[in-house]
Amino acid sequence: MARALVLRHHLEDSPGLIGEALVARGFDLDVRLVNEATPAPSLEGHALVVVLGSKCAVYDHEVEAAWFGRELDLLAAADRAGVAIFGICFGAQALCRLFGGEVSRAPEGEVGWFDVDVAQGVALSRGPWFEFHFDQCALPEDARVWATSPRAVQAFALGRHVGVQFHPEIDETQLAEWLNADPEDARELGLDVEALLAQTARETPAARRRAQDLVDLVLAHAGLA
Repeated sequence: MARALVLRHHLEDSPGLIGEALVARGFDLDVRLVNEATPAPSLEGHALVVVLGSKCAVYDHEVEAAWFGRELDLLAAADRAGVAIFGICFGAQALCRLFGGEVSRAPEGEVGWFDVDVAQGVALSRGPWFEFHFDQCALPEDARVWATSPRAVQAFALGRHVGVQFHPEIDETQLAEWLNADPEDARELGLDVEALLAQTARETPAARRRAQDLVDLVLAHAGLA
């Protein structure tokens, strides 16, 4: 059985719908918390690294000194070892930084369910995909853009690696855990939590199918299908 190393940055994070799809395709998930108190996990025996989101910014120097620098080193080691990386939101931004791109605060964030504009020839659903971000990637020259929105690059490939700005792992259960973990954020953003959770519950069955298709695309691109 192939193994996927899943890096999460908060206790309320999980691989969710992406994890379900990977398990259905024969992967064993090794989910590890990465923060200032945890050691860097080993890459040994893993065919894929999945990097989940974070409330932190990849350009925050204090975060890099505390733990993100070790994560970048791990991703660089994965690239050297031929281990594919699938980055989600913060994970996509980490990929962008790793290969020489730039990440910065976006003029406007995206929170909620949004369609994306998919590049010709890319077998990616337009969505809607769940978004929860306030940063944007300026990709390195050798990246291939898979999808965009008016506010940000939404999906791209770098060699065997894939990054997506949206959150394909989200279902209503995980979103509720996110919002319950930091209700002040929701209030500051002016979110109608009940409406967003209800919309997410309606979207989850279709989002599960989209996540499965995305995992198939990522695995095929990485030569792991």
